[in-house]
Amino acid sequence: MKKIIFSSFLLISCIAYSQKTLRGMIMDNSLPENEKGVFGANVYWLNTNIGTTTDEKGWFKIHYKKEYTKLVVSFVGYKTDTIHVTSNKDLHHFITPENTLEEVKVVSKKQPTQKSFLQTENVFTVHSDELLKAACCNLAESFETNPSIDVNFSDAVTGTRQIQMLGLKSPYLLITQENIPSIRGAAQVFGLTFTPGTWVESIQITKGAGSVINGFESVSGQINAELVKPFTDKRFFLNTYGSLGGRLELNTHFNHKISDNWETGLYIHGNHRGNKFDRNKDGFLDFPLMNQINVMNRWQYTNKEKGWVSFLNFRFMDDTKQVGQLSFVPKRDRGTTNHWGGEIETKRLDLSAKLGYVFPELPFQSFGLQLAYSNHQQDSYFGLRTYEIQHQSIYSNVLFNSIIGDTRSKFTTGISFTHDNYDEIVEVNTYERVENSVGAFFEYAYDNTEDFSFTTGLRIDTHNLLGTFITPRLHIRYVPWERGVLRASVGQGRKSANIFAENQQLFASARQILVQNSGGNIYGLDPEVAWNYGISYLQGFNLFEKRGDITFDFYRTQFQNQVVVDWENPQQISFYNLNGSSYANSFQVEVNYNLTKNLDTRLAYKYYDVKTDYVSGRLAKPLTPNHRFFANVSYKTEEVNDGNWKFDLTYNFIGEQRLPNTSSNPIQYQLEDFAQGYSLLNAQITKVFSKKFEVYLGGENLTNLRQKNPILASDNPFGNNFDSTIIYAPIFGRMFYSGLRFKID
Repeated sequence: MKKIIFSSFLLISCIAYSQKTLRGMIMDNSLPENEKGVFGANVYWLNTNIGTTTDEKGWFKIHYKKEYTKLVVSFVGYKTDTIHVTSNKDLHHFITPENTLEEVKVVSKKQPTQKSFLQTENVFTVHSDELLKAACCNLAESFETNPSIDVNFSDAVTGTRQIQMLGLKSPYLLITQENIPSIRGAAQVFGLTFTPGTWVESIQITKGAGSVINGFESVSGQINAELVKPFTDKRFFLNTYGSLGGRLELNTHFNHKISDNWETGLYIHGNHRGNKFDRNKDGFLDFPLMNQINVMNRWQYTNKEKGWVSFLNFRFMDDTKQVGQLSFVPKRDRGTTNHWGGEIETKRLDLSAKLGYVFPELPFQSFGLQLAYSNHQQDSYFGLRTYEIQHQSIYSNVLFNSIIGDTRSKFTTGISFTHDNYDEIVEVNTYERVENSVGAFFEYAYDNTEDFSFTTGLRIDTHNLLGTFITPRLHIRYVPWERGVLRASVGQGRKSANIFAENQQLFASARQILVQNSGGNIYGLDPEVAWNYGISYLQGFNLFEKRGDITFDFYRTQFQNQVVVDWENPQQISFYNLNGSSYANSFQVEVNYNLTKNLDTRLAYKYYDVKTDYVSGRLAKPLTPNHRFFANVSYKTEEVNDGNWKFDLTYNFIGEQRLPNTSSNPIQYQLEDFAQGYSLLNAQITKVFSKKFEVYLGGENLTNLRQKNPILASDNPFGNNFDSTIIYAPIFGRMFYSGLRFKID
């Protein structure tokens, strides 16, 4: 059998290489005379999915057509080159180390959002240029121009934005910062607002089951935020922001070079809202009053000659919010029924370290260490209800990367350890638990460098509350024809349901809390376990000599067990283990097209089918529209003396949404079964005066759409029918903002 497989592989290889090929050698002039060849460099044709890597002597072979004229060469530690090719004669090219100062001519512009034709996983990268198309004051607001992520308000009191992907809320996403899990546990609801947008260099979004390297908690996908690096960030950066909603922000970056190998950055963020707004005249603040100070000190060490790179991060944040009625005064009214209000105070300390080593003589082989500690403390009350949580977390991950035979077969293996200590006070009840997990993982990736690749991973974890379990993941990529990529994935994920931290909006209501204890280890409930299956097709095209691409995605998440959050009784909220079926189907089609040289368009349509078996029967998930449509248009003028104009327009249509059952409420506090669909329009204009200075002006919800009566029983907030959780549309209405950016290289 092995001989048959080997013979078949050899035959396929011979057929492949009998086609017309380009042969070449990639070299480094600084290496010894007989060792100039660079091993493991990536070589691919621009705007195609055809690529390969160099062998031990720096040689490569790649399929050639006369239509292919631009060959890209990239390798870690070297500048990326684009070579103009006119024939398939042998090619010899020297690449330049990053630390060699030479002028580099940029051949093609980097797209603000990039979809890869070469990666096995369904990953796309959102760069900082894309984030600048909207206000993007924090990570929760970084997805306004991205159709794959839905941004919603969680309630009518806290003004907190939550994200969803594939029809599921953020707790089912693994959210990491530089591949270290960060927005989890106590930080699930407010954590995305704790990372300022100016700190984000890029965001990688993975649909479907993520990598086993990052843990077992990913169910519907992964969002990884890469922060700005001291070595590549501006020496000084200033961003100011102000809105007619009373929000003021200031961001400053200071980066200083200590030596050739060490650089440090100090990043300071502050925001304030002190004005009271009540446009719908219900007596409640449309936005909370708030203050936040957020400081991060970041150290970077890089020694490419010896193969070392490391990061050290220290961060402290203090965030306070005041919510409730306009007439509420905390010192006077807390603990009374004079006026309804609340405060949310969060203090968070984060420490993290990353250490990486690339073997100088074996550039395909590397070692990595990730360490992180966080202390998250939230003290809050909502009317007469108290919620406090302290969450201490420790995370560690050791990785080793290498190849099997040649660079077509790669693997990553390692071990990880996590520790979480939770201490919660929910009204008069105390909940304490400790979670410890030790895991080992192995991930294998194969890429034949032409039309097929796959990544398969397996990890085994021993958890003191979840038991011992195996997590499998598989991603497959196939290229049926030129610029067409078919991907498929399957994987399992599981998590502890932090029922109170993930559903804090319940405290801003009169609903009674009912937890149906079934003997599980977490609040008496069992862990959540789900399988995610997905298929995606990406096709690049040229139309009227302009580039574009179209993507079709379908993903299904099927829960084996889920902690059901049941809002169907308006007098209570129930948590119980799934008894039956729960699934989320998501279909999306997206088109990106460059209409003219500086005019880009993005259109998307999404369909969701999300249903769960509740006690009252199988129902569609409330506040989740079946249909969504998205359109974004971006235009920029030609640069004159390093200055230009940028225009961005984003349209969203949100379809009909099922509302939780309110039929048992008094007639004046009852809602319709469904909320009608509506449209939203956002726009921004940016004037770039030079590479150092620019100003921007924007508007959100320009059609001034507002949800009527967003708070049920706002006239009797201490009564049995008070509820601020049924939010399906904006509350504030039209809002304008402006700001400026100043930077020194």
